[in-house]
Amino acid sequence: MTGEFANPPTGWSQAMTQIGDIGVSATQVITPVGTFPLKGTQWIVTDQSRTTTKIPTVAIVLAVVFIWVCFLSLLFLLMKEEVTEGYVQVAVSNPELGLYHVASIRADGNQTYEYVTRQVNWARSIAAAL
Repeated sequence: MTGEFANPPTGWSQAMTQIGDIGVSATQVITPVGTFPLKGTQWIVTDQSRTTTKIPTVAIVLAVVFIWVCFLSLLFLLMKEEVTEGYVQVAVSNPELGLYHVASIRADGNQTYEYVTRQVNWARSIAAAL
Protein backbone atom coordinates (compact mmCIF):
# COMPACT_ATOMS: atom_id res chain seq x y z
CA MET A 1 0.00 0.00 0.00
CA THR A 2 1.38 3.37 -0.95
CA GLY A 3 0.26 6.92 -0.36
CA GLU A 4 -0.10 9.16 2.62
CA PHE A 5 -2.01 6.59 4.69
CA ALA A 6 0.49 3.75 4.18
CA ASN A 7 2.11 4.68 7.51
CA PRO A 8 -0.52 6.49 9.59
CA PRO A 9 0.66 8.91 12.27
CA THR A 10 1.24 7.61 15.78
CA GLY A 11 -2.00 7.35 17.75
CA TRP A 12 -4.17 6.48 14.77
CA SER A 13 -6.09 3.24 14.78
CA GLN A 14 -7.34 1.28 11.83
CA ALA A 15 -11.13 1.31 11.48
CA MET A 16 -12.71 -1.98 12.50
CA THR A 17 -16.07 -1.12 10.95
CA GLN A 18 -17.50 1.56 8.69
CA ILE A 19 -20.96 3.07 9.29
CA GLY A 20 -21.59 5.34 6.33
CA ASP A 21 -18.70 7.80 6.41
CA ILE A 22 -18.02 7.10 10.11
CA GLY A 23 -15.16 4.74 10.88
CA VAL A 24 -14.97 3.03 14.25
CA SER A 25 -11.70 1.68 15.63
CA ALA A 26 -10.99 0.12 19.02
CA THR A 27 -10.51 3.54 20.65
CA GLN A 28 -11.54 6.25 18.15
CA VAL A 29 -14.34 7.49 15.95
CA ILE A 30 -13.03 8.60 12.55
CA THR A 31 -15.14 11.09 10.60
CA PRO A 32 -14.40 13.17 7.49
CA VAL A 33 -13.95 16.25 9.69
CA GLY A 34 -11.73 14.69 12.32
CA THR A 35 -11.09 11.99 14.86
CA PHE A 36 -12.27 11.84 18.47
CA PRO A 37 -12.21 9.26 21.28
CA LEU A 38 -14.78 6.46 21.21
CA LYS A 39 -15.11 6.57 24.99
CA GLY A 40 -18.12 8.63 26.07
CA THR A 41 -19.78 8.73 22.64
CA GLN A 42 -23.52 8.69 22.17
CA TRP A 43 -25.10 7.09 19.12
CA ILE A 44 -28.54 7.71 17.59
CA VAL A 45 -30.01 5.72 14.69
CA THR A 46 -33.07 7.07 12.87
CA ASP A 47 -34.94 5.22 10.12
CA GLN A 48 -35.91 7.76 7.46
CA SER A 49 -36.88 5.14 4.87
CA ARG A 50 -40.21 3.90 3.65
CA THR A 51 -41.24 0.81 1.75
CA THR A 52 -44.15 0.83 -0.66
CA THR A 53 -45.75 -1.89 -2.76
CA LYS A 54 -46.56 -1.20 -6.39
CA ILE A 55 -47.43 -2.95 -9.64
CA PRO A 56 -44.31 -3.18 -11.81
CA THR A 57 -44.37 -1.51 -15.22
CA VAL A 58 -43.70 -4.81 -16.98
CA ALA A 59 -46.92 -6.25 -15.49
CA ILE A 60 -48.98 -3.37 -16.86
CA VAL A 61 -47.39 -3.69 -20.31
CA LEU A 62 -47.95 -7.47 -20.42
CA ALA A 63 -51.58 -7.07 -19.34
CA VAL A 64 -52.25 -4.50 -22.06
CA VAL A 65 -50.43 -6.44 -24.79
CA PHE A 66 -52.08 -9.80 -24.08
CA ILE A 67 -55.59 -8.54 -23.19
CA TRP A 68 -56.78 -9.34 -26.73
CA VAL A 69 -55.41 -12.88 -26.56
CA CYS A 70 -56.87 -13.93 -23.24
CA PHE A 71 -58.59 -12.20 -20.38
CA LEU A 72 -56.37 -14.21 -18.02
CA SER A 73 -53.64 -11.71 -18.88
CA LEU A 74 -55.24 -9.48 -16.27
CA LEU A 75 -53.59 -11.77 -13.71
CA PHE A 76 -50.34 -9.98 -14.59
CA LEU A 77 -51.77 -7.05 -12.61
CA LEU A 78 -51.53 -9.16 -9.45
CA MET A 79 -47.72 -8.93 -9.62
CA LYS A 80 -46.32 -6.74 -6.85
CA GLU A 81 -42.88 -5.40 -5.98
CA GLU A 82 -41.60 -3.63 -2.89
CA VAL A 83 -39.66 -0.40 -3.38
CA THR A 84 -37.65 1.11 -0.54
CA GLU A 85 -36.75 4.80 -0.63
CA GLY A 86 -34.96 7.03 1.82
CA TYR A 87 -32.04 6.59 4.17
CA VAL A 88 -30.95 5.59 7.66
CA GLN A 89 -29.39 8.42 9.64
CA VAL A 90 -26.62 7.74 12.16
CA ALA A 91 -25.55 10.49 14.56
CA VAL A 92 -22.52 10.17 16.83
CA SER A 93 -21.59 12.75 19.42
CA ASN A 94 -19.15 13.23 22.25
CA PRO A 95 -20.84 15.71 24.62
CA GLU A 96 -17.70 16.15 26.72
CA LEU A 97 -15.78 17.45 23.71
CA GLY A 98 -18.75 19.10 21.98
CA LEU A 99 -18.31 17.03 18.81
CA TYR A 100 -21.15 15.82 16.60
CA HIS A 101 -21.34 14.10 13.20
CA VAL A 102 -24.25 12.74 11.16
CA ALA A 103 -24.04 10.15 8.38
CA SER A 104 -26.83 9.21 5.99
CA ILE A 105 -26.89 5.69 4.56
CA ARG A 106 -29.13 4.99 1.57
CA ALA A 107 -31.71 2.32 2.36
CA ASP A 108 -31.47 -0.51 -0.17
CA GLY A 109 -34.24 -2.55 1.42
CA ASN A 110 -36.04 -3.39 4.64
CA GLN A 111 -32.89 -4.95 6.08
CA THR A 112 -30.78 -1.76 5.93
CA TYR A 113 -32.09 -0.37 9.24
CA GLU A 114 -31.44 -3.65 11.09
CA TYR A 115 -27.94 -3.94 9.63
CA VAL A 116 -26.98 -0.37 10.57
CA THR A 117 -28.50 -0.79 14.05
CA ARG A 118 -26.37 -3.91 14.63
CA GLN A 119 -23.23 -1.99 13.65
CA VAL A 120 -24.12 0.91 15.95
CA ASN A 121 -24.90 -1.46 18.83
CA TRP A 122 -21.46 -3.00 18.36
CA ALA A 123 -19.86 0.48 18.50
CA ARG A 124 -21.89 1.26 21.63
CA SER A 125 -20.67 -1.91 23.32
CA ILE A 126 -17.04 -1.09 22.49
CA ALA A 127 -17.53 2.47 23.83
CA ALA A 128 -19.13 1.16 27.03
CA ALA A 129 -16.22 -1.22 27.61
CA LEU A 130 -13.64 1.59 27.50
